Amino acid sequence: MNDVRLLRLLSLLQTGRAWTGPELAADLAVSLRTVRRDVERLRELGYPVEANLGTHGGYRLVAGTAMPPLLLDDDEAVAIAAALRPEDEASQRALAKLAQVLPARLSRRVRAVRDATEALVGIRRGGAPEAVHVDPEVMAELAIAVRGGERVRFGYTGRDAGPGERHAEPHRLVGTGSRWYLVAYDLDRDGWRSFRLDRVGGVFRTGARVDGREPPVDAAAFVAESIHGARARHKAVVVLHVNVKDAGALLAEDTGVLAPLGEERTLLTTGGDALDWLAVRLALLGVPFEVREPPELAAFLEELGTRLLAASRSCRPA
Repeated sequence: MNDVRLLRLLSLLQTGRAWTGPELAADLAVSLRTVRRDVERLRELGYPVEANLGTHGGYRLVAGTAMPPLLLDDDEAVAIAAALRPEDEASQRALAKLAQVLPARLSRRVRAVRDATEALVGIRRGGAPEAVHVDPEVMAELAIAVRGGERVRFGYTGRDAGPGERHAEPHRLVGTGSRWYLVAYDLDRDGWRSFRLDRVGGVFRTGARVDGREPPVDAAAFVAESIHGARARHKAVVVLHVNVKDAGALLAEDTGVLAPLGEERTLLTTGGDALDWLAVRLALLGVPFEVREPPELAAFLEELGTRLLAASRSCRPA
């Protein structure tokens, strides 16, 4: 049973209107059989869902009946709050209703996750990454710190470094659909950073207040720039002559943002601190491409191609 889907179903039924089975199936992207099974599950939990047949029939909640509380522990409540998509209106309605039927202590954590979160939409990263597990306790503590304007210390394992401790002022949590990030001001490194939540552990709220500073762009844009390397020395915009699905399979995870341009063309936005590394990385993709920017990358590729062609000719037998 999908608890997130069950909450979305409950959210739809609480609008007061009658929903037909096909309408619910379309909204939840499931089969009619699954809708019937989910309705039965709501009834087992004590939610009075009635079903009326006929032209004007459908599923609805019995009016004027008190809703039973959801029996969830801390991790389950926060996990559901994290799984509900922050960019989706129905998900946000479900999240608001979830906060209403939880005990006060859990409701505070769920509301903190809701208030501290924003969505990054329209982004497709290389490598087609699968969703990773985020510790609900980590998310809840960071959300409470964001909401309360409180500095935190936490353990962090970076991609290119071993584990260490960070002292930061948390600003926002950003969800991309498969990853969660914390946008925060790193006090030890004196700069804004984005931290993947699946690499964060041992969050400690210090009680010290944040200074109220703001990142150079909004939190979602900051994470997007982190992913496609816009803050790197060189930003590259390239057209790959391959469809977006195949382009995603070619790129390493977190190395670029993809946008479809047609059936066999994909726009790649990426970046790097060295032109030679960018050029080699693109060449090793093994597909035709054209550089839109920067011109320095195009010039470097032309020079590199001339040298490689000369080298290949020198190896030919006389």
